[in-house]
Amino acid sequence: MKSFDAGLMYNPKTEKMNGFEEEVEFLPAMNAKKVEKRGLKSKLCIAAVVIGTLLVSLTISLLVWHFTFRNVKTEKIFTGYLRVTNVKFMDAYENSSSPEFLILANKVKDVLKMTYQSNPAIWPHFRQADVTAFSEGSVIAYYWVEFGVPKYLEEDFDKGMASLKAIPQDVKVRKNILIVDSIKTYPVDLRMLKDPKDNTCKFGVHAKVGTKTTFSTPGFPNSPYPPNTNCQWILRADIDHVISLSFRTFHLEQCQVKDNDYVKIYDSLSPAEPRAIVSLCGSYPSSYNLTFLSSQNVMLVSLVTNGVGRHPGFMAEFIQLPKKTPICGGTFKEVNGNISSPYYPGHYPPDFDCTWDIQVPNNKNVKVRFNFFYLVEPGTALGSCTKDYVEVNGQRYCGTRSQFVVSSSNSKISVRFHSDKSYTDTGFLAEYLSYEPNNPCPEQFTCKSGRCIKKDLQCDGWNDCGDFSDELGCNCTADQFRCKASQLCKPRYWKCDGVNDCGDESDELECQCPALTYKCGNGKCIPEAQKCDKINQCGDGTDESDCGPVVPVNCLSYTYKCSNNQCINKLNPECDGEPDCTDGSDEASCSCGMRPFSRKTRIVGGTNADVGEWPWQVSLHTKAEGHTCGASVVSETWLVSAAHCFQNDGPRRYSDPSLWTAYLGLHDQAQRSSSEVRKIKRIIAHRSFNDYTYDHDIAVLELESPVQYTNVIQPICLPDPTHYFPVGKSFWVTGWGALKEGGSGAVVLQKAEIRLINQTECNRVMDNQLTARMMCAGFLSGGIDACQGDSGGPLSSVDLNSSKMYLAGVVSWGDGCARRNKPGIYTRVTMLRDWIKQHTGL
Repeated sequence: MKSFDAGLMYNPKTEKMNGFEEEVEFLPAMNAKKVEKRGLKSKLCIAAVVIGTLLVSLTISLLVWHFTFRNVKTEKIFTGYLRVTNVKFMDAYENSSSPEFLILANKVKDVLKMTYQSNPAIWPHFRQADVTAFSEGSVIAYYWVEFGVPKYLEEDFDKGMASLKAIPQDVKVRKNILIVDSIKTYPVDLRMLKDPKDNTCKFGVHAKVGTKTTFSTPGFPNSPYPPNTNCQWILRADIDHVISLSFRTFHLEQCQVKDNDYVKIYDSLSPAEPRAIVSLCGSYPSSYNLTFLSSQNVMLVSLVTNGVGRHPGFMAEFIQLPKKTPICGGTFKEVNGNISSPYYPGHYPPDFDCTWDIQVPNNKNVKVRFNFFYLVEPGTALGSCTKDYVEVNGQRYCGTRSQFVVSSSNSKISVRFHSDKSYTDTGFLAEYLSYEPNNPCPEQFTCKSGRCIKKDLQCDGWNDCGDFSDELGCNCTADQFRCKASQLCKPRYWKCDGVNDCGDESDELECQCPALTYKCGNGKCIPEAQKCDKINQCGDGTDESDCGPVVPVNCLSYTYKCSNNQCINKLNPECDGEPDCTDGSDEASCSCGMRPFSRKTRIVGGTNADVGEWPWQVSLHTKAEGHTCGASVVSETWLVSAAHCFQNDGPRRYSDPSLWTAYLGLHDQAQRSSSEVRKIKRIIAHRSFNDYTYDHDIAVLELESPVQYTNVIQPICLPDPTHYFPVGKSFWVTGWGALKEGGSGAVVLQKAEIRLINQTECNRVMDNQLTARMMCAGFLSGGIDACQGDSGGPLSSVDLNSSKMYLAGVVSWGDGCARRNKPGIYTRVTMLRDWIKQHTGL
């Protein structure tokens, strides 16, 4: 047989032909069609090779899939606690490095391992467990445990963990060292996990009897807290005590940032979500109540940070309080009295119950008026009072509620408070009142709920009772319209303002434009074909805004002009986070309108503002009269106020800058020493100001020296002349003016929310006294308004696109204060924006 190259893909064969032997070579065919013979055996061999190759490939693919994908393990980490009943707590257990701690921790880990071994869906995936802390009760052990679970077994594993509610009986028999009566296990957010062996930012603090114990973030106040870390403070009190924790300073990263820094407090020593009391981020003023109570003698404070930003952190203090002190509930037999949630105004503790049994004289009836009510728990559906609630007469109340009254038809009433084991809130403040059954509200209107209101509030279009009973069966006046579904009367100027005031849209349905037409921002209807045709048919430019991609257009009165004098077709483009101008100027001056302390008026009908909530608010004082007018910070050196504040009155030379002093960052007029004080360098009042009509009522004030921005001093944004404020939009008016017409001024800064009123409707009720430089805001029903002393202060508006606050108006004038059909009149800043720029360069 001849020898052939090893590289040829065939074998030489020998065959017999015609009765004699002949050596025949079968050469490889280069073209399959030229092969003369191919027997069945050959075909079977080829098929076998192909099938074998496919099977090998399939096997390899399955193995690759199994080890690369199907067998990929998901990391699952749990935290929890268990109770050991046959061990007595000792002080050494507070030190995680003590021999006593380590011995007991190892025993607890053995119990955990055997517990997981008893469940075949759990044990194969166990990696490690560790004990992080102990506390009294007899001993509660806090732990975390890690598993690695293949994805295809996750469902079985999760079911096994969900069924793990107690230590199996055979574990107790096999390991009769620790007696454990319960075990709690919860999934944990990986950001909350801290290696128990990492003590770089872990602290244990025990309360001292009769004194406050202080702690703070690392480096506070001289340096920011560290990035990318998880710091933990284990707080302890003596047995039979609870912890009261208060933050005195709190400055963290703002909550809107993705994966923002936050502090979480637990009514436990493990970071278990069902035992979380509160989660905090952002900044809070020192006046804001940040006091939290535990239900037992331990509390865990955890700070989780990312790698972005540098922030001061917090300073906190805590004390221990006797657990058995009666702090709520009991029997009350006085004619009137007050009740509140436990530890009010601090946050009530978790896992708490108390009941007030109220008995007034038998010839009286009793009602409870809740003046303050905050029982909000994250993740609870609206109206579902299954966690924290107050129960009166079998009815549960929760969430956030304005003032409301619950009445009894006899002399007894029972109020029950309940909080579950997780998130807490500020609680409630209430008073109980006895009243004559036949005359519950002398000289007042009696609401169905039993609440008493002034008679002139009946049928005014406002739900003053809270249950609408003051607005039922009313005859609508000429200044009102009737909603279709509810039949309630509402102020006429609410029609066609873009707000669903009736609830059934009936106040807006009649305002719809006919088919194939477009409704302008001012209510005018134009043919649909005229929208975005580069012609301002609406008159307010709304038909030429929102016309697809932002593009340069001809400069008109309603178009936004960039710094390079290019105009664009976008409504309110400034500071919305999207550079629309080719030179980026619409996003260039946006360090304004931010409220570091924003939360949840000589303002009549207003409420106290928080410290730093309105950081652009300024109090202007004269030497002889003290607080006289308000103003707004718009830059380090400029304020905006009202021209009428600086008009001379006989011998009083209000136009003289030396007469005035500006207090910036002020909250309480009785504590002016805590604010920044600046003298006024010059006053520029609008030359066209008319002291009879109050037209062009605006002025700018230059400070003698620049002011440095802080958490309580910030500039408000000045709107572009084209900035659009729609009718019905909410504004905030702030100031220290009179609390009622003819009354004295406020000591603490006041705030009130009002709405922009249709210019035509407002002009009607104000006897056509409005000009184009004025805007009307408030309520025609009265009750909330600016007053003497608020003049020159800001009318602030939040832009929903950028969350920044804009100076929409300046408090100017009004007919009295908070009168019916006499809303407040404000200087329209957009109409005078160019004048402000001319004199300040802003």
